[in-house]
Amino acid sequence: MCGIWALFGVEEETLTCVCANVNKIVHRGPDALRIEYDNRVKNAFLGFQRLSIVDSLCGMQPMRINKYPHVFLLCNGELYNHKQLKDKHNYEYATKCDVEVITHLYMNAGIENIASSLDGVFAFCLMDVEESRVVIGRDPYGVRPLFRLRSSEGQLAICSESKGLIGLADQMSGTWTLEPFPPGHYEEYRLLPNGKVKLMKTVSYYKLGDKPSFDVFVPWQSLAPADVLGNIRKLLTAAVEKRLMADRRIGCLLSGGLDSSLIAALLVQQARQNNVNYKIQSFAIGMGDSPDIRAARQVADFIGTEHHEIIFTPKDVEDVLDDVIYTLETFDITTIRASIGMYLLARYIHRNTDTTVIFSGEGADEVAQGYIYFRDAPSAHEGHQESLRLLKDIYLYDGLRADRTTAGHSLELRVPFLDLQFTNYFLSLEPGMRQPQNGVEKHLLRSAFEGEKLLPNNILWRHKEAFSDGVASIKKSLFEVIQDITDLRVSDEELEEARVTFPHCTPKTKEAFYYRKVFETHYPGAGENFTPYFWMPRWVKNVSDPSARFIKHYAAEKKEEV
Repeated sequence: MCGIWALFGVEEETLTCVCANVNKIVHRGPDALRIEYDNRVKNAFLGFQRLSIVDSLCGMQPMRINKYPHVFLLCNGELYNHKQLKDKHNYEYATKCDVEVITHLYMNAGIENIASSLDGVFAFCLMDVEESRVVIGRDPYGVRPLFRLRSSEGQLAICSESKGLIGLADQMSGTWTLEPFPPGHYEEYRLLPNGKVKLMKTVSYYKLGDKPSFDVFVPWQSLAPADVLGNIRKLLTAAVEKRLMADRRIGCLLSGGLDSSLIAALLVQQARQNNVNYKIQSFAIGMGDSPDIRAARQVADFIGTEHHEIIFTPKDVEDVLDDVIYTLETFDITTIRASIGMYLLARYIHRNTDTTVIFSGEGADEVAQGYIYFRDAPSAHEGHQESLRLLKDIYLYDGLRADRTTAGHSLELRVPFLDLQFTNYFLSLEPGMRQPQNGVEKHLLRSAFEGEKLLPNNILWRHKEAFSDGVASIKKSLFEVIQDITDLRVSDEELEEARVTFPHCTPKTKEAFYYRKVFETHYPGAGENFTPYFWMPRWVKNVSDPSARFIKHYAAEKKEEV
């Protein structure tokens, strides 16, 4: 994990703020900083904040290798098939760093075959000074973040987070747009003699549901058509195994729910089989003796992790709420709510342990129809379409939450449920198989691990909690704590004028208004591009709040014995 930053076409004498803007993403890479330019290209600057995960000696960026000294590479990512690509094409690597393969693909396979050849998560910017070319690309689910600032006068800037670009807008001439770079796309730009850039093409290289074009980790022919449950186990296990690639200590987030518990159990299993020589650390958070804390404790005891429990209070929420909004770069209600615990948890990991690489269960609800409202899907087809919609936009909501809260504390997140081969197979199954069964979400995923003794049975079939209830004590939910805080920070008069103040995604509560007000102080005018709509459950009548606690099917755990 790291932070990448590049700027093209802004006059040199206006660049006194370059270092200041690159340093706004120092949390993504506190180990080293480098800013470079090349005299052969006018007004082009490349910046890199490094968190060393693989090849601490030779993995610094912008990366240039002796064989292709005219090619500069910035990449925030993990490429799990870099060794397979090296062997298949006989590439001569100059480093042990996985992202080096991008330069070789560019030089030997062409622009159109870079992103589609990569099995992993990535955001990259490649500059070829001989061909006066810039290529930018992002992974299909947008697991790794990337923002683009572009002006009508041929100026371009990219950064892992928008906070590294917002201060550059005043340096742009003409009209400008700041927005997330679209996942599953790459763009080619021509570097012009005056230092500006010209967009040559934008390509969507991956459609959700399509089979990956790279050589997959598990050969397709090894999957038995009649053994769907076995195939699910094999592919999810492989997704965890390939993500063990790291020179830093690995740990996992553990809420005690199905998703994180399954990933944690597979992580411990695969770490042992791959001779990882330390005990996996697991981390749970809650307010008092919450349902999540108790369930996570049971899982940790069962799988044998070095377990950490972090207890937070309403005062902690009050203290970090503004920081969470700034870190996230969104005003979405459910994203902010769900980020508070994860932000505090990541802060604890960074301050108190040597774990740097974190496994988590994000993506399971989208892929496997885990949200409670999927019970109300009018048909299996519409349930499938909703999965695709959620996955298409996950980089704006749950994916964003997972990345920013961990990267905000210099941790690298890995999400096996968003593995391309796993998601492709799971989504290709008959839609009716993937629907909730007998009032149980993710029934197919749970069934795949039934009888495997990977988890306690009550955890495997534990019902889904609203996040605010799962981490909270019985006395008061996180939802209620947040209402108490924001009620004091927004006046009745402000809320009455909300439609005038914020015509896009107008906040209807003091909580929503407060989130938007804080967001606008840091990212003025960016709301529509950053958060096009509020995340809300589908097919639910008379509900205006995104929390699952307002859906008729929801029954929060109160006295569950775990």
